[in-house]
Amino acid sequence: MRKEVSIFLVALASFAIRESNGQTYYNTDIPNKYVHENVFLTKRPDTTAPPAFNSIRSLLPAPYWPANPNAIKSYWRIWELEFSYLHPVSKENGFVSPFVEPPFNGHIFMWDACFMTLFGRYGHRAFDFQQSLDDFYCKQHKDGFISREISLSKGEDHFEKFNPSSTGPNIIPWAEWEYFLSFNDISRLRAVFPPLLAYYQWYRTNRSWPDGSYFSSGWGCGMDNQPRLPKDAAFDPRFSTGFMSWIDITLQQILMGKILVRMAEIIHREKDVKDIGAEVEKLTAYVQKNMWDGKTAFFYDRYRDGSLSSVKSIAAFWSLLAGVVPPDEMNKFISHLENPTEFARVHRVATLSADAPGFDPGGGYWCGAVWAPTNYMVLKGLTKYGKDSLAHEIALNHLQNVVKVFDQTGTFWENYPPDFVNGSAMKDFVDWNGLIPISDMFEYVFGIRPDVPSGTLVIDVRLTDEYGIKQYPFGKTGLLDIHCAKRVKRTDKPVLTITSNMPLKIVLKWQNGELVKDIKPGKTNL
Repeated sequence: MRKEVSIFLVALASFAIRESNGQTYYNTDIPNKYVHENVFLTKRPDTTAPPAFNSIRSLLPAPYWPANPNAIKSYWRIWELEFSYLHPVSKENGFVSPFVEPPFNGHIFMWDACFMTLFGRYGHRAFDFQQSLDDFYCKQHKDGFISREISLSKGEDHFEKFNPSSTGPNIIPWAEWEYFLSFNDISRLRAVFPPLLAYYQWYRTNRSWPDGSYFSSGWGCGMDNQPRLPKDAAFDPRFSTGFMSWIDITLQQILMGKILVRMAEIIHREKDVKDIGAEVEKLTAYVQKNMWDGKTAFFYDRYRDGSLSSVKSIAAFWSLLAGVVPPDEMNKFISHLENPTEFARVHRVATLSADAPGFDPGGGYWCGAVWAPTNYMVLKGLTKYGKDSLAHEIALNHLQNVVKVFDQTGTFWENYPPDFVNGSAMKDFVDWNGLIPISDMFEYVFGIRPDVPSGTLVIDVRLTDEYGIKQYPFGKTGLLDIHCAKRVKRTDKPVLTITSNMPLKIVLKWQNGELVKDIKPGKTNL
């Protein structure tokens, strides 16, 4: 008997882990087979020191816009600030790649890092911003979990994994997919697929309700204090789930599922995602049936009793990227973005509708404030549905307001009031604000959007001003100089001059017109 007890205690001890506070817990992780394929767990750390801005400025794309010099000034300033927040790995944090820090609290953030890569890809020749995500993959738990916050100094998770705020939002596949569209890097796709799939499976196991919908918290969804939960003294908007089906989290999981399926097709791993394809179909039907209100033509959070919230949040617009908006309701749904009593305020896009309880004209953090990441999500979603004119209008409004504040204050702010031209919360906040004068300006104000795997560059000309970009990157080796001449009217065909070091297809668009042309290396006039 004593021998059997001894064997039991030894076996039990093997499941124990030691936490930083000295308390011993049992490790109940269920190993995920895809974590065993995670190459970042054993990757040799890259100890290269990140470059200084002044040493690499000449490698960055150089936009020009004579009619708006302050926008160009803000562009260079945000790059300068971002490069000041690059860090090398250290023995203490155990990271594997140099990374960009969100200047907030001494941690790297999953939510922030993903959006930072979405503009960082334009600076790839100077620094590989995408590798900032490697430092999340290298900290993946054996069951697939990845913490939303990890300390820069010690590389420690800052949440207990089963806390509703411990991780997410799960948008990492989207960040990797956008990188793929810019570089056609199949080798990276193969490397990131296993940790992304393991994390997706952990998220599904630990963040979904019995009906298949998903839950989170204010912190977990990234929109800390938005008044979305049912009115109950026991619920905290930052940390409680409210027993809700969260519309953004559910839509994000649909989108990430679709991306993982597409990745699997490219790297020939379709068998690994058969269950995800089925879940995407089921979730899409669920959202359209149970989280859509036909009277208001909007998606809402769903309460435990089956009723819908009446709070219109920017969270609903993840439905555009997820591709779940009923086709016959599309115009009604998108009209909310054009309604000045809802989301189309002085500075667009408010993160909480102006007719929602708790809306703050001054922003109130996520109670209406305009944020760079959610605006970029809306723009990308509008493009998916061909609403490029509205996307340009919103992007131009956003950029102009941020540039005005930059001109007045000399800096960038964490967020911006919807009803005033001002900055809010933290100043000198770079982080994902690089999206505004880089990605928003390139892709939606200038209308230049790449699809490197197909060898196609869309140039959707909406401005009548002269503008262009020198050293525009296209893939790993492509460089283009793009010049658009000044026009009198938007209906005038744009006059473009493109100098390229590689062949590609140009899709030139303008109001009421389109031209598709294959160009060769050298100078081409369109």
